Amino acid sequence: MQPQEKEVASFKLLLLGDGATGKTTFVKRHLTGEFEKRYIASPGAMPHSLLFHTSRGCYRFIVWDIAGQETLDGLREGYYTEGQCAIIMFDVNSRTTYKNVTSWHRDLVRVCGNIPIVICGNKVDIEHRKDWPKWFDFHSKNYIEMSAKSNYNFERPFVYLLRKLVDDPNLKLVQSPALKPPQVVFTDEIRRQVESDLMEASSYPLPTSVDDDS
Repeated sequence: MQPQEKEVASFKLLLLGDGATGKTTFVKRHLTGEFEKRYIASPGAMPHSLLFHTSRGCYRFIVWDIAGQETLDGLREGYYTEGQCAIIMFDVNSRTTYKNVTSWHRDLVRVCGNIPIVICGNKVDIEHRKDWPKWFDFHSKNYIEMSAKSNYNFERPFVYLLRKLVDDPNLKLVQSPALKPPQVVFTDEIRRQVESDLMEASSYPLPTSVDDDS
């Protein structure tokens, strides 16, 4: 076994956000997570084990895919216990899911404290989007654009969190994650449109309750 393949540590990662934002699709893009489950799944949460080979060794995320339905509000926070990092996901085409990022962040911090958090805007592969700048705020150090269906930026949230968790800003992947084939093709035209939208909306800050330095 090569040194970079040694498993150094594992972390409990909470995957949060409203229903239908693409959280389950996102985690299932990684084949290791599909076939290797460390814990017994409970109602309202589905844990998956995802392995990442980095310049500092092999790290495992136990990703708890937390259901976003409002009916689970009372039960949900029990799954937050001992969470070490989190991804809060919203749909870039849904203003409601974006506005609820603040509530997800507030509840998470109340239970877990100041853990590393990354905010992900999913579904940027959809060509016919609303006019984002009217409501969509981009200016945040811990914000990442992505597409679970096209695998666009799939690994970036995990790399961001690992750099925070091990306190190494230079950490990088030395082996690409094993992903299922894309369900959609992220074309150069879509990529250019996303970059244009980002530039146009870059002056909009995220809600003040979302901590850039988390």
